Amino acid sequence: MLHALCKHSIMGKAFIGVREEICMARIKIFTAEHHDPWFNLATEDWLFKSFEEDTHVLFLWRNKPCIVIGRFQNPWNECDLQAMERDGVVLARRQSGGGAVYHDLGNTNFTFMSPRESYDKDRNFAIIIKALSRFGVTAEQSGRNDVLVEGRKISGSAFRMATKKAFHHGTLLISADMGKLPGYLTPDKQKLQSKGVRSVASRVANLTEFNPSITHDNLCSAIIETFFETYGDRCEVEDLTIERLSKEQSLYETYRTYSDWKWRFGSTPQFAHPVSRRFPWGKITMDFDVKDAHIASVTIFSDSLSVELIEFLQAQLPSIPYEPTQIGRKLLDSSQDQPEDFRDMVRDVVDLIREEFV
Repeated sequence: MLHALCKHSIMGKAFIGVREEICMARIKIFTAEHHDPWFNLATEDWLFKSFEEDTHVLFLWRNKPCIVIGRFQNPWNECDLQAMERDGVVLARRQSGGGAVYHDLGNTNFTFMSPRESYDKDRNFAIIIKALSRFGVTAEQSGRNDVLVEGRKISGSAFRMATKKAFHHGTLLISADMGKLPGYLTPDKQKLQSKGVRSVASRVANLTEFNPSITHDNLCSAIIETFFETYGDRCEVEDLTIERLSKEQSLYETYRTYSDWKWRFGSTPQFAHPVSRRFPWGKITMDFDVKDAHIASVTIFSDSLSVELIEFLQAQLPSIPYEPTQIGRKLLDSSQDQPEDFRDMVRDVVDLIREEFV
């Protein structure tokens, strides 16, 4: 349940039932009891839009198995969507930039929110590094985004700036299932000519390799204590429960946005995807131009004798969402009145698309 933070909630009237007495505290800390990645990203967005502009906020959270991609990334280029669907690993897209990352319950997420005028990402990194030192782990900031231990990446970050506020969020690998990383983040097919941002592979490690006693709970406690020390202030930690947050209409609407196919896939930058195969009836190459996750146009080359098939595909494919189930349904339904040999060729094309689009 929600607890009052230093007599005053950063959400003001948005937090129904929280005492509204005002104090001068400059810091607030939140944790999430739930592990839904869409809900956690929506909660982060909601907090960012709602917190008072003179307050420094820390939000700690975890996700069930998922892939989180950056704002301008192409999920078809970054992920093995077929493997994710098979294993129940969901796709989430965040507001910030950066690359694709795998999350599970062995991965702790942190978000620092600050007034823009006093935002300092190096101070945030210092909090994480000092918290790790409490476990005898010597970490160092690397470049703009990462934290390394013995040359291996244990944390990556991304950032977002607004007019009056800023946030810095990142991951901490504690005991993540590293065996899942290549399966979900390294698809076999690299044909897509994307205009989006590509992820860069790094040598990664779990913190438990350096200290087996590290857990989500005790690392969060260390980060919280270091946060207190950094800002010279203390407050209670507020647990954001599903029951409490579900009453916030604006949060629910944000959750619907994050979970919607249009945000997760439809926000993908424009890209091209050529697919090709030879069948008994001839070779076909389809060059898809995809915009807003819909097929904007398709150029088809074929030595097939069936001119009707090519004309049919050119007429049916544009404007369909770039999703194999919907493409297959449209093509098969639209060919119902055609001869059997024509429908066989359409089924071959549908099978090709299903195999190549994941």
